[in-house]
Formats: sequence, structure tokens, C-alpha cells
Amino acid sequence: QVTLVESGGGLVQAGGSLVLSCAASRSIFSRNVMGWYRQAPGKQRELVARMSSGGITNYADSVKGRFIISRDNAKNMVFLQMSSLKPEDTAVYYCNQVPATVYWGQGTQVTVSS
Repeated sequence: QVTLVESGGGLVQAGGSLVLSCAASRSIFSRNVMGWYRQAPGKQRELVARMSSGGITNYADSVKGRFIISRDNAKNMVFLQMSSLKPEDTAVYYCNQVPATVYWGQGTQVTVSS
């Protein structure tokens, strides 16, 4: 069974921080590049951060310098440390491999108030 379970979202004030967690099945995690995607109201889902199994990271310009992606290969988990949050970061956040598979979790809602 392929599973992706995100957690850690919530309501935070602008400038605050949150850490998101994702538990992925081994078949998804494996040797794949893992990423965090987000979908804001009225917008398409976008990739904001990704990390290879070897630790190479990439970030969207909109979050660079504020978000940090990390992963625990032994536990098949990926994390997203978010700081200096802005209202425009408000979205449902999802984890998946990069490129994404057809399987998606429920995501976790992040709401940043101004």
C-alpha cells in the first residue's frame, strides 16, 4: 500500500514558524527525491522544496531562505521547517516524490495570519 501522511500544520502569525512532517511508505520514499508541494486557494499545486536521498536540496524562490527540507531515510520521513512565515504561505501542504506519483495524501493546512 502506498501511503503519504502529512501532519504539523496549523494557524500561525506572520513571522512565526512551523514544522511539517510526512510519513511515506517505503515504496514511495526509497531512493526517490522527496518534495513538499503546496496548493493555495484558487491556485495550482506547486513544488516548494525537494531533497534527494543524498541530501541535495532545492527550493522555490518564494520560500528560499525561509524553508528547510530534511529527511530521515531510515524512518521514511520527510520534514519541512518553515520560518518567517508570510500570509502568502497559506496553503495545503503535501509531500510526494519528485516527480510526483499519482498518489497523494490528505495534506496539512497551514494558515498564516497577518
